[in-house]
Amino acid sequence: MNDRDIFAILVRENADMLTAYLRSVVRDPATVDDLFQETMLTAWRKLDEFDRNRPFGAWLRGIAARLVLAERRKRASGPIFCDEFTLNVLSEGLEQVGRQKGDTLDEKLECLRHCLEALPEPYREAVGLRYREGLSPSGIMERLRISWDAQKKRLQRARGLLLECLQKELTLGEPTP
Repeated sequence: MNDRDIFAILVRENADMLTAYLRSVVRDPATVDDLFQETMLTAWRKLDEFDRNRPFGAWLRGIAARLVLAERRKRASGPIFCDEFTLNVLSEGLEQVGRQKGDTLDEKLECLRHCLEALPEPYREAVGLRYREGLSPSGIMERLRISWDAQKKRLQRARGLLLECLQKELTLGEPTP
């Protein structure tokens, strides 16, 4: 198997995670696409610098992070809203996800879907409003007609339940009842 074949396999295995990373820090979908492509081009050009003893996904995110920061400097008030600390925290979080059971991001997302379905309705609704519809906390308050503290607590409890469920599913490798 040549370098081109290996690169294609590694890209397929890490493309969804890289896209999620970029979407986490960039508001504009066109900019996400541009940064994704530039990351892949840079990775291809620097493939001989890749340390095969290290995770490929982390290497890609490192390249992407440098490109995001360069884009941020170029567009002082553009669609990018993160800093180096945020990029590092996201990368570390994705690295932990990558070490968990489940061979692909799709398998991990299926676990997340299962855990979301298992949430009590008020929590599932708050999570849907925040992360699917992108409502702000005040938007959730208005939509659900609840107080600031109530929406905050719902999201906090929902995140805790999701974390607990995901840890069980990904550790055991089986859906929880």
